[in-house]
Amino acid sequence: MVGRTAHLRTTFDAVAERYDRVRPGYPRQTVEDLGHLAALQAGSRVLEIGCGTGQLTVPLARLGTTVTAVELGAALAGVARRNAAAYPSVQVVVGAFEEVPLAEDAFDLVVAATSFHWIDPATRLTKSARVLRPGGSLAVIDTHHIAGGTDQFFVDVQRHYEKWDPMTPPGLRLQGADAIPVARPDLEDRDLFEPAVLRRYEWEAEYTTSEYLALLLTYSNHLALPAPQQDGLISGIRSLIDTRFGGTVTKRYLTELRVIRRRTPHSDRPRSR
Repeated sequence: MVGRTAHLRTTFDAVAERYDRVRPGYPRQTVEDLGHLAALQAGSRVLEIGCGTGQLTVPLARLGTTVTAVELGAALAGVARRNAAAYPSVQVVVGAFEEVPLAEDAFDLVVAATSFHWIDPATRLTKSARVLRPGGSLAVIDTHHIAGGTDQFFVDVQRHYEKWDPMTPPGLRLQGADAIPVARPDLEDRDLFEPAVLRRYEWEAEYTTSEYLALLLTYSNHLALPAPQQDGLISGIRSLIDTRFGGTVTKRYLTELRVIRRRTPHSDRPRSR
């Protein structure tokens, strides 16, 4: 993987402790549905791609599964090990998913929580299928920022992004959940996987000024800004929240869970009579 994506996916490691402190986890129902749809039970073998600091790793371990978590950043992996220290069934491996050697047919579930888009599209489905047992599942969890919460703040804040971040489209507005496409053609491979089962969850989180700014400084596009632009953006947002919104804002999220089962041999062939 080369270019901007290859750079951006490395930015989180420099802020591992902040990432662990302020990044939200996943709705409880997401984990429960994942366990049900992937037929997880005690002893199930799970491979987690891009575990971060363990926001999903620990809930998976609580289900009694055996988790191998692959994390690109050494600092992030260190925090994940600390957070999962109570679960000897968790192993955290430092490396890129594309490069880490993994046995074929070794896992009941491969899961990527807010990380699959960072993996090389040329190999992410094929390698996931290769390490899954036949009939095992690939789960992809995505988080979207959607309209809702403190609506006017997210309108007003765009002028600061347009001023300080050249990648910001003019007039950008958050969309409601209904406007987020359901289809994910990039996850479709009829030779490898069955059609995805989709679950969606809308939820909100409230942030103080300092909490919200810390959260922003865990996002790759904010971390990649040159220092003068980053400082200008953060200063403007701080002033906006404090002076116009009483020092707190509420953000609305959409979490999506897609579970796709690896095809078993001859699964598409008609049964003989």
